[in-house]
Amino acid sequence: MLNVAIKAARAAGAIINRAALDVEAVRISQKQVNDFVTEVDHASEKIIIETLLTAYPDHGILAEESGTEHGNAASDHIWIIDPLDGTTNFIHGFPVYCVSIALQVRGKIEQAVIYDPTRNDLFTATKGRGAFMNDRRLRVSKRIRMEECIISTGFPFRKGDNFNQYLRMMGDVMQRTAGLRRPGAAALDLAYVAAGFTDGFFETGLSPWDVAAGSLLVTEAGGLIGNFTGESDFLEQKECLAGAPRIYGQLVSILGRYSKFASAGDKAAVRTAVDNLNRERTSDTDHPNVEASSEGTEVGEDRKDAPF
Repeated sequence: MLNVAIKAARAAGAIINRAALDVEAVRISQKQVNDFVTEVDHASEKIIIETLLTAYPDHGILAEESGTEHGNAASDHIWIIDPLDGTTNFIHGFPVYCVSIALQVRGKIEQAVIYDPTRNDLFTATKGRGAFMNDRRLRVSKRIRMEECIISTGFPFRKGDNFNQYLRMMGDVMQRTAGLRRPGAAALDLAYVAAGFTDGFFETGLSPWDVAAGSLLVTEAGGLIGNFTGESDFLEQKECLAGAPRIYGQLVSILGRYSKFASAGDKAAVRTAVDNLNRERTSDTDHPNVEASSEGTEVGEDRKDAPF
């Protein structure tokens, strides 16, 4: 099953790489604000589904673009597919995107493939047999001090996202770490946690196809993954937190109060902090301290209207 998934991922990667040679010619449509889909997403998904169902015609499919339209929805074997994670990066020619394929068997992820076609990096995992990158065994980072760690995340981009709450979350993490990164493809973010390239990852608003394959990579590489309160049953919850075990625990202590599953007291404290931030930002907008000039803001000059 893993070999079939690899075959499907590489076929999709070939389509993506050909299209990347002339990305300006790719037809793009918009599903919602800042959420794009291209003909490449559809072509990639089509070849993946064809490859998987040719080998396993009785299996089910859950894919980002076509949902459960294909395959046997009643099967206890479900392939969870993101044909092009990082579409916004792709259409801008920013080379951080990937193909993500996972096999869920009776509710548990048992096979995973994440393929980065720009670097020809292949991440694979089988439940109980470890995680690999191009045949090299993966282990999560050994760092245990947050101030030495790089943490990756995603920024809110959908209408209705609580932007100021995310600013608070990022601020709480940034001041405790060596740096925060936002590459733009959640599946690769999780693969990089598994590889030890980053020490942790957190994001809200993710769907199962964004995190299914990456979740198995992380756990098979010795890491932990769950929601912001540390619960492992996170796939449908739109909260994802992953990391090396010691870092994961520290991130839970920082981000747990921002979880939809946090205690009433924690939620109230977060609401108060976000309300204060809203008032500060409104006040800065209404009464700016910096006079604008025709030449713009000088390098190094403080900007009171900046997020931080």
